[in-house]
Amino acid sequence: MSKAKRSQIYEKTLTERLHQFLHKYHLSFNNETLLKQAFTHSSYVNEHRKYAREDNERLEFLGDAVLELLVSNYLFRKYPAMKEGDLTKLRAAIVCEASLVSFANEMDFADMIFLGRGEEATGGRHRPALLEDVFESFIGALYLDQGLATVNRFLEQIVYPKIDEGAFSHVMDFKSQLQEVVQRWNKGTLSYEVVSEQGPAHHREFVSTVMLDGKQIGSGKGRTKKESEQKAAQEGLAGLKYSLSSE
Repeated sequence: MSKAKRSQIYEKTLTERLHQFLHKYHLSFNNETLLKQAFTHSSYVNEHRKYAREDNERLEFLGDAVLELLVSNYLFRKYPAMKEGDLTKLRAAIVCEASLVSFANEMDFADMIFLGRGEEATGGRHRPALLEDVFESFIGALYLDQGLATVNRFLEQIVYPKIDEGAFSHVMDFKSQLQEVVQRWNKGTLSYEVVSEQGPAHHREFVSTVMLDGKQIGSGKGRTKKESEQKAAQEGLAGLKYSLSSE
């Protein structure tokens, strides 16, 4: 088989996979060139210059910004009581390489990437950094073709459910994790109280409690108010998770 024929079959196969992906997730593209560009690695462009196709690097740059914006907006609205620092840590966990690779793998992105033979031979199709880039590139292409609303609907299928399930809560502190669980299950309102403060200034001990709708669910001791509240939240979180698992 000639090189040209192999290239045609390769193009047709990957294009069909892209169309199947769009159908599965109820998406469409007005500009299919953008769609293909999102899945085109620079190694493929270098080996097929006659196609005059661009690689996905510029789309990756755009997609990264769009993804951060929409995830930030979702977190800002979902967690009105969460502090800026915790929002930042949570967003970072959602848009990090490992998470984006997980999203890409869920949708079988590796099977749809246009790669050069050299990159293919060295396992590039499953390289985490490459999959991360493709996910961001696809977000960029979808934004250019359909706008923010369509990208947001796509994230509602792929990303936001993972946030709602608590897949990223491990990066937050215990107070934030407790707040996240309480909000997710609509369990009520949390409040903290320092119930005692003892000892000399150089060896202070604080005891705090955490209340859920006025009912104590945890207590903790610490050398600082913050430490005692964190330990109270840790105890409350463990108890709440146990009760939820028993329901």
